[in-house]
Parts: sequence; C-alpha cells; structure tokens
Amino acid sequence: MKSDTPTKEITDKLLTERQEMLVMFCELAGSQPFDLSLHGDALRKFCEVLVDYCAFVHFEFYERINNGVENREAVVNIAKEIYPQIVETSEIASEFNDKYDEADHALDISRLDSDLNQLGETLAVRIEMEDRILDAFIN
Repeated sequence: MKSDTPTKEITDKLLTERQEMLVMFCELAGSQPFDLSLHGDALRKFCEVLVDYCAFVHFEFYERINNGVENREAVVNIAKEIYPQIVETSEIASEFNDKYDEADHALDISRLDSDLNQLGETLAVRIEMEDRILDAFIN
C-alpha cells in the first residue's frame, strides 16, 4: 500500500488487521492450558499477525504524516501526542514476538498465560490510542 492511499482504505485495512489479530488473540488466550503440540501453529501465526498489525500503524499512518501526505492539523497533533504510547505498545508486542517466535530458540511457554494477559492490557491501550487517531482521520 502506498503512502498516498486514500484515508478510508487505510482505516479499513487497519480495522481489518486489528480484528484478525484480536480474534487470534482471543482464540489463543482461550486455549489455556496451552499445549505446544496442539497450539504451536496458532501461536506462530498469531505472532506473525501481531507484528504485521503493529507495523501497519508505523508504516501507513505515520508515513503519511512524515511524508506530508496527511497535513490536517487535528490528525497531526493527535498522532504526535500518542506516538510515544504507540511505540511503547509496539515494543511490548515485539518482545512478545521475540519470546514466542521459535525461529531462533526453543520455546518456553511456562509464562505464556501471564504474557498474554500483559499483552492484552497493552493491546487495549494501543487500540484506545489508535481509535483517537482514527476518529481524527475520518472526521
């Protein structure tokens, strides 16, 4: 998707990716007690979708602002205000991915339940921040 993509397409894509991520999150969190042999593929797929979802805001919303494509004052002001929280939530999601993406290390799922709880709280904050910028984008 290019940075000049119309706002509606970008917001629709974000909401679609968010929904996909949340459905996978709920399915994964609901599969406790976690069994790697049964739920390992779901965990790997969730990590992939989580990273894509988090990256979308950085590479679509903020790219539009940084490139001057988006210049509505309300959008730019909200984006600047919430950026530190977006970065913080992205870092937590990235840490979760690094811990549970078994591509380069053996997977330890002993703390998965508590890590999912923390990630859920983080995602709730992120969604609240995203909704603020979405409101500015569509209004």
